[in-house]
Amino acid sequence: MIAGSIVALVTPMTASGDIDWPALDKLVEWHINEGTNAIVAVGTTGESATLTVDEHCAVIKRVVEQTRKRVPIIAGTGANSTREAVELTRAAQAAGADACLLVTPYYNKPTQEGLYLHFKAIAEAVAIPQILYNVPGRTGCDMHNDTVLRLATIDNIVGLKDATGDVPRGIDLIKRCGPDFAVYSGDDATALDLMLAGGSGDISVTANVVPKLMSQMCAAALRGDAASARELNAQMLPLHQKLFVESNPIPVKWAVAELGIIGSGIRLPLTPLSENVRPVVRAAMRSAGV
Repeated sequence: MIAGSIVALVTPMTASGDIDWPALDKLVEWHINEGTNAIVAVGTTGESATLTVDEHCAVIKRVVEQTRKRVPIIAGTGANSTREAVELTRAAQAAGADACLLVTPYYNKPTQEGLYLHFKAIAEAVAIPQILYNVPGRTGCDMHNDTVLRLATIDNIVGLKDATGDVPRGIDLIKRCGPDFAVYSGDDATALDLMLAGGSGDISVTANVVPKLMSQMCAAALRGDAASARELNAQMLPLHQKLFVESNPIPVKWAVAELGIIGSGIRLPLTPLSENVRPVVRAAMRSAGV
């Protein structure tokens, strides 16, 4: 089972908005060296919504190749079209990804039965391990725990990224699904509490900026060392908050660019971080020792 600090990797871009392939390679190497436990390629933080299908698949393939099996790669392959999600998931499997992350369909607001049939169809079409992703604040679609429980009976649906920030809801799912189904936090601000309650890790935005610190915090939480985990997490709390002063991934891409690892490119309709909030994000980085 994939566990620990799982970075929701940003996709580096040039000033013109093209994918910066050398910077992507450099970014992957940095995360491996800093102790990141696994990488999500082309999740929502990786600007999946603005990449073409060909670009999407190419980034997954490049990250898999650059990683060379040193850490697991989870490919973001969700879509609001079931057929497109199947296509992306097949491409990720062919590229050598270890698992796929599938966001709930956005905009079209399916019913709970529609969600069940959507994810069931993808799982039956592609044998790769699949992690569901519930982030209703971004998609306008909330997958209920009862629906997740139904899907957890399918062999290759192996976990859920819960980005609701509702820790009691996550704990309820952990208790009802049992140890063979992984529940990951997708909300950095509440990830520690979920892991201490039995969660398997954090699929993290903050890890883009402080990968070593996040890896250390997750390791402490997963071994039950609450005191050490809380101390480490306290250093990151300002980042957990301030990396969302504008829509993700605007602040986090700016922060990683400030570290000199990637350039400042971002793709419309997203725009560079506003000048007036840059000092706020910079102060949060400094509080974390960056």
